[in-house]
Amino acid sequence: MRADTDRLALDSKQRYDAIVVGGGHNGLTAAAYLARAGLSTLVLERRHMVGGCCVTEEIAPGCRVSTTSYIASMLRPEVIVDLKLRAHGLRMVPCDPAIQVPFADGQVVPWWVERDRAVAEFRKISFKDAETFVRMDDQLKKLARYLQPFFLEPPPEIDTQSLHGWSDLFRVARRFRSISNSEIAQLISFLTGSLGDFLDRHYESDKIKTLFLANNVYGKHGGPFQQGSAIGLLFHLLSGGEHELQGFFGHAMGGMGAITQALSAAAQEFGAEIRTSAPVTQIDVRNGSVRGVVLEDGMEIRSALVLSNADPKRTFLKMIPAGDLPEDFVRAVSGIKMDGPCAKVNMVLADEPRFTGTSPNATPLERTFYTLVSSLDFAERCYALSRSGEIPEDLWVDCVVSSNADDSLAPKGKHILTCFVQYVPYRLREGTWDEKRELLGDRVVKKIAEYAPNVPNAILARQVLTPLDLERTYGLTEGNIFHGDLSLEQLFFMRPVPGWSQYRTPIAGLYLCGAGAHPGGGVTGAPGHNAAHQVLRDVKKRRFLGSDA
Repeated sequence: MRADTDRLALDSKQRYDAIVVGGGHNGLTAAAYLARAGLSTLVLERRHMVGGCCVTEEIAPGCRVSTTSYIASMLRPEVIVDLKLRAHGLRMVPCDPAIQVPFADGQVVPWWVERDRAVAEFRKISFKDAETFVRMDDQLKKLARYLQPFFLEPPPEIDTQSLHGWSDLFRVARRFRSISNSEIAQLISFLTGSLGDFLDRHYESDKIKTLFLANNVYGKHGGPFQQGSAIGLLFHLLSGGEHELQGFFGHAMGGMGAITQALSAAAQEFGAEIRTSAPVTQIDVRNGSVRGVVLEDGMEIRSALVLSNADPKRTFLKMIPAGDLPEDFVRAVSGIKMDGPCAKVNMVLADEPRFTGTSPNATPLERTFYTLVSSLDFAERCYALSRSGEIPEDLWVDCVVSSNADDSLAPKGKHILTCFVQYVPYRLREGTWDEKRELLGDRVVKKIAEYAPNVPNAILARQVLTPLDLERTYGLTEGNIFHGDLSLEQLFFMRPVPGWSQYRTPIAGLYLCGAGAHPGGGVTGAPGHNAAHQVLRDVKKRRFLGSDA
């Protein structure tokens, strides 16, 4: 009956001011801002539920898990406040410790949120490194603040032949007017250097270095010694959460789907319509301008504005008819590095994981987040194996016992363990992912057992999401969680491709609002926010509305 009602509603209104393709968190963010501005807005989501990769799903009766994204870190405070997400039920609890690494010798090293407490912990390992940490933390946070304003505005348009291009360059220059020569050198070093080289220069303890590693290079190609990998040190110090804290990590109560449920409710309160199980197969283009979309069932819906929350390759290479895009643009999009390097394994357990070395006095929240990575060299070897098409036998696994942070996720006596696996290949050298899926799950369990021996015998249910599953189920081309690698050549005014970084596309009225646009991946809401505001500026200037779509 609901599907029939949705169809009648759509049949009675075939034209909208704006259509958003994809109901992930950025698509919902964009839709909410457009609807708030008075545009009749329709969101079309291919799955049976909104949220994209920011969802909470049941994997066993009564047991819910953040199946894909799993930690709330840099969700923009402006989005939380503007869209009144707290009023729609969003609540986040800070991860404390923000990072925690268990080592083979039985020691567990936490990185506490409160800096003095973190420093006291680091002094137990290396007094010198603890003092270095204070100095470097101040330096890194100051450099991150220079980058912070660019998160919620379009990148500059590099065009020295136009007044607009020069204006954009001056806009960027003003952001750095107080930066010193030494800070410029430091910033360039972080943007281009490797994480491993930075840590080797400044720290002596392998455990402290590994702690930094545990907070960087997630979802990226390349090991910690690859050039450009140091950028994560700054990226993760951008602010997030409702209180705009630098380096914020949080657990969303109700799982990550609570974020997109709040965004969905906000968008609908502003007047946006949302339809699920409505896959878009084509973005309709005529004479270089968008005129609407075509659904899988053949329904055509008209709009002079379409925003795609899908990744660039899916948007431009699969949804746009051949010949409607410039050849050089198609070549550039085809060259975007995707090839997702990660996977997820979710489990329901009959017993809470007991990680060796955890203090007996640790609270449930302190027994929630563990990163299983032993050293920089170990991570480098993992990447080398995955790059050659192999599934590393010894894996890097991020473990979150999310039911310790939120006991509503599972019935009493059961526990939720969600695991992010770093460095696995999208393209296997031998066999297929359908054949190797359970092998990956077994290797993840084996890795966890080295640190929490009770886990293998406690498993009641297990879900393994390979890079191929991320593509097939969640619509991520090549399983890339960021809609394109977060490397220097694919960031800022180079994202998604040079010349098209300001959310517009070569097709008039078509915009990119997902993680494939600036500033990139993560559950931030920034691409959706920025794209919507770009649309509204263009609507005001170009008077899209009222044109013959």
